[in-house]
Amino acid sequence: MELEHRNLLVVGAKTFGVHLNEENVAAFDLYLRELLKWNEKINLTAIRTENGIVVKHFLDSLSVYPYVVESSSLLDIGSGPGFPGIPLKMVTPDLEITLIDSVRKKVDFQRHIIRTLGLKGIEAVHGRIQETGVVQKMRGRYDRVISRAFADIETSLRLGLPFLKKGGLALVMKGKAAEKEIEMIRDGEKFPCRLREAVTLTLPLTSFRRTILLFEK
Repeated sequence: MELEHRNLLVVGAKTFGVHLNEENVAAFDLYLRELLKWNEKINLTAIRTENGIVVKHFLDSLSVYPYVVESSSLLDIGSGPGFPGIPLKMVTPDLEITLIDSVRKKVDFQRHIIRTLGLKGIEAVHGRIQETGVVQKMRGRYDRVISRAFADIETSLRLGLPFLKKGGLALVMKGKAAEKEIEMIRDGEKFPCRLREAVTLTLPLTSFRRTILLFEK
């Protein structure tokens, strides 16, 4: 990782309360290299530059760190090439994480990274979150359920809430605040949850706005 991007990663992570050591930085560098290499053969992400991956994948993933650091288990729905679940595991080793994605090649990459980085207490599942077998196996198991650019808010909640423990948080990461969606969820009685907080932030050195919606079951 070039020094410029290394510094961006370290400084950007601090804005979210994450203090990266040399071992962490080396692991992120390896993750980045493997993602770029695999992406030459199979389409894992449309972001193909070091700067883009550091900011829009790594730092974006770490932006939810303050809301998961005190939890013990997390389900990452539609995790693609491992975001945000794998970066969160890299900085919170005690957090038990399950990744699930319906695209086999993305799950293959997740498993490759998990093995390469020697991560423990994290599994990558190939499947659809709405499948009966998946729901039966994992219902009510998690303190946190997270979805990043997965679906609209209503769909994310409908599919994610069954996996949460009572009192757990569903985190929905959106590119920008979908005010009409938020108001509809807040005012409706469709879901057994309440909107606890809506956090809007700008990713470091970009104009990209990220909204993190926290729903309590």
